[in-house]
Parts: sequence; structure tokens; C-alpha cells
Amino acid sequence: MAFKTIIEPFRIKTVEPIKMSSVAERKNYIKNAHYNPFLLKSSQVIIDMLTDSGTSAMSQNQWAAMMQGDESYAGAASWERFYDAVNDLTGFEFVLPTHQGRAAERILYGYLGGKGKIFISNTHFDTTRANIEFSGATAIDIPVKEGKDFDSDYPFKGNLDITLLQQLIKKHGKNIAAVIVTVTNNSGGGQPVSMENMKAVSALCKKNKLLCILDCCRVAENAYFIKHREKAYANHSYRQIAQQMFALADGAIMSAKKDALVNMGGFLAVADKKLADACMNLLIITEGFSTYGGLSGRDMEAIAVGLKEVFDDDYLNYRIKSTAYLGDRIKQHGVPILYPIGGHAVYVDAKKLYPQIPVHEYPGQALVCELYTTGGIRCVEIGSVMFGKYNKSGKLIPAPQELVRLAIPRRVYTQSHIDYVIEVFDEVLKNSKKVKGLKITKEPQFLRHFTAHFERLK
Repeated sequence: MAFKTIIEPFRIKTVEPIKMSSVAERKNYIKNAHYNPFLLKSSQVIIDMLTDSGTSAMSQNQWAAMMQGDESYAGAASWERFYDAVNDLTGFEFVLPTHQGRAAERILYGYLGGKGKIFISNTHFDTTRANIEFSGATAIDIPVKEGKDFDSDYPFKGNLDITLLQQLIKKHGKNIAAVIVTVTNNSGGGQPVSMENMKAVSALCKKNKLLCILDCCRVAENAYFIKHREKAYANHSYRQIAQQMFALADGAIMSAKKDALVNMGGFLAVADKKLADACMNLLIITEGFSTYGGLSGRDMEAIAVGLKEVFDDDYLNYRIKSTAYLGDRIKQHGVPILYPIGGHAVYVDAKKLYPQIPVHEYPGQALVCELYTTGGIRCVEIGSVMFGKYNKSGKLIPAPQELVRLAIPRRVYTQSHIDYVIEVFDEVLKNSKKVKGLKITKEPQFLRHFTAHFERLK
């Protein structure tokens, strides 16, 4: 029997208080934070949708597992359990633990990259692109054209464009360091990649002897969409689907802070011993010994449990449907969003919501500030602040889209919290025509969205 109410498949044992604030207080808070939500204090936030990374609530089994954490420097029992969990899921023999996903990116892409090297992906996320470009290499995005149509119901907008991939292989050949398949495609709106597309990418990589890497931080959520949108996988379990995706790759990078349901951790796993040995040297120099990397035994225990819990049918059903609930409701109320709704977040089309704000005045950042001052909601711009570049004359080259991401932490908020977010959007819509843009007054060279300062335009 199908009921309309989404019931969280868990009970709450411990609560964390939320400090409420007034509009006047929040206007002052965001001004002091230079109109950048990353610079706010968490105590100044009512609903935190800045990221789903490391913000999950861990289960009683994860907390219990942490009590048996073996903190031995080398060969800890916790490492054995961590290795077994990663190996069983991915099938890769060589596993390198890291403190989070970007550390694994730095190790692998720093080793493979360098001047003249090319990396190809459906869409590189911010830290991925930064690590690649920091090495001197070039990151090229080739999402399918359907991904640019925010209103269509195309089921796999996270796919790579196979025709473009063939053309790039022909053009760049051996200069291609790796092809990266990100599941789900975060910068592309949290959209899933189909198994059919993954097979096509894998076949091209094998044919041309190119490395195929699966960025798998949301692989369980991607497996949900494959099961429900590709008929051939309707009778497969979510875990079986994920394992098939890993089998098509040569290696994987994971920020365990997403679909391993933990607050810290990650790994790099590969099939090739030579590559593993080279990366292990970098791991030991920069992260820690090979059997703990940047993790404590407690962290590894929690990850080992989380990698199993995330594939639970009830959890994934709740996770995907509760995200869709938010997206569907604000869409019905007139908020332009990227559709279909992804697994971990709802993406709002700020350019469409604020047509009066040109891209060089950052409509996404304007919406981020409005959501915070109106209702204390913290979220993040995924547009020309995050991905915009400057040409030689200093003029902004805008990002392909101007989005705002509402990332939903796993097992943290209830449906009443989400209903509150919907109400805040109703208020934001009422004043949408009056909103002005912002200008950047201070920024670093890389990943500027984390620490940039802004001023409101009058």
C-alpha cells in the first residue's frame, strides 16, 4: 500500500539543538561573513544544506563499531575490516585509505597529471578540477547534450557524451591521463550515469588503453536510479549494480563522507600494482602509513559498516524520495530547478529565477544570500563563482550554468525541516524581482568559492 507521507526509516536517539535567529540577525551575520555562506558559523545556520559531505548522522552500529577501533600504527585489525569492506564492494586488490576524497584525487591525479596531460569527465567537480589543474594538466567536461535541458525528463543526464569522447581520444591520444566517470554527476545536477553509458566508456578506454576511473562517492544513489530506470537491472540489488560499475573501471576514488555515511574518510582503490605502488609512496609521504592513510582506526570501522548500510533498500528509498519531495514541491510553487531531481540535492536555476542579474554579478550567489537571510538556510552556488574563469584581459568567462545546490545531509533532517525550506522558497519568490547581484572583492587562485569575499551591488 502506497502512502503519501515519507517516513524516515530510523528513530532519533540523540538530538543536536538548532539555534533560531531573526532576519535582522541573519542580515548582520551574512554581511560579516562577506556574503559567503562558507564563512558563517554553524551556530548561525538553521537548516544547513551547504553540503552532504561529512554531514551524515551515523547509525548505532557505526558508533558501536568505533568502540573497537584498533589504533595500531601498522596492520591494525580496523584496517583489515576496512580493506575487506572496500575490496568486497569494488573488487580492486589495492586499497589506499585517505582522510577524504580530495586527498585521493591529489595522489592519483597529481601522479598521472602534469603539463600537457588531459583528463576527461562527465563533469569534474571543484576539488577534482583543482587538483588536476594544480598539476598543470587540463580538465575537459563532456556531459551529454540532454544534461543542458533542465526541463526534460531524460533519465540519465549524468552520462558522458560518447561521440565527443571518441573525438577527444582521436585528438589527444596518449596525452589522456584518465577518463573519470563521476556517479552521480554532482556538478551536473546530481544526475545519474546509466550502466549502458558506463559500459560504452569502459569499452572505449580498454580499446585505446586508457585508464578509466570511477569517482564513486555517490555510487549507491546512482545504483538506485539504474535499478529503477534501466529495465535490465530491475531485479538486481543496489549493491550488485554498484559492483558491476566497479568491474567496468580500472580504479575508483571515494569520498567516504558521502555514501559511506561517515564524517571523515576516503580511499583510492586500483587494479594495477605498478600504479598502486607509485600512489602508495605519495600516500605515505603526505597522508600516513599504507594501512591507515589519514584515518584513525575508529574512522575505518565506521566506513566498513557504512559501506554496507548505504545499500539498504529502505534507506535508499527514503533518501531518493525525500530529496524528490523537496524538488517537486518547490517546482510546483514556481521555482525553476534542474529536472529530474538527483539523489543527494536539488539544484535551482538561479539564472532563470533572477533574469535581471547578469552572470558577472553572480545570480547564484545572490540566491544563496537570499535563502540565508530569509530563512537561515545555508547552501552553495554551483555556477560562475565556483567554475568561472578569467580571460587574459580579466573578463569573466562564465560557467555553463548558474545553479544553487541544496544538498541534503543523510539521516539528519525530517520532513518538517524540508517543509520549512519549501516555505522559505515561497518568501524568496515574492521578492525575486527586487534582488540585486554581487561583486567579488577578494579571491584566491584556486577554489575561490570557499573563501572569496563579496559585496552587494546597489
